[in-house]
Amino acid sequence: MSPAIVVLLLLAGCSEAAGRILPLVVRRPGLSRTAVAGWLLAGGLVEGAVFALWPLTAWTLAGAAPSSSGAFLWTPGLLAPLTLTAVLAFPMLGPLLHLLLFAGVGAGLAGPLAAAIGLGWWPATGCLAVAGTGLAVTVAAVRRLVMRIPATEVAV
Repeated sequence: MSPAIVVLLLLAGCSEAAGRILPLVVRRPGLSRTAVAGWLLAGGLVEGAVFALWPLTAWTLAGAAPSSSGAFLWTPGLLAPLTLTAVLAFPMLGPLLHLLLFAGVGAGLAGPLAAAIGLGWWPATGCLAVAGTGLAVTVAAVRRLVMRIPATEVAV
């Protein structure tokens, strides 16, 4: 993976994480800057990893083993719209806009996936949708679990 792709993934991940963390910071103004920066960095790394896994997960769902040639990997041209989406659509701006922009990025990924695997555009789109939804649900579940842990520790 090239350094440009890593930077774009981290930027998209940090943007996503900021959209999730900023509402918490607003509700708890006494939080230290170090804690907020740590959350932002950790969240950015996790979100960036999820973005990086999206094409690989779709490839696996399509029933094809990833090739060593890397025929379907993130490229700056495919990743730039995702990064722009993450920057423009902080989740705070609204779930509908966020979903619409991610659907557009997924549609852009469908062509390269279909060409790399030999599927039609619609099956490739379905694989991307299932992969993206599965990753989003998994991250949301982990996020909720992590948010409950500090709440139970404080209550004890």
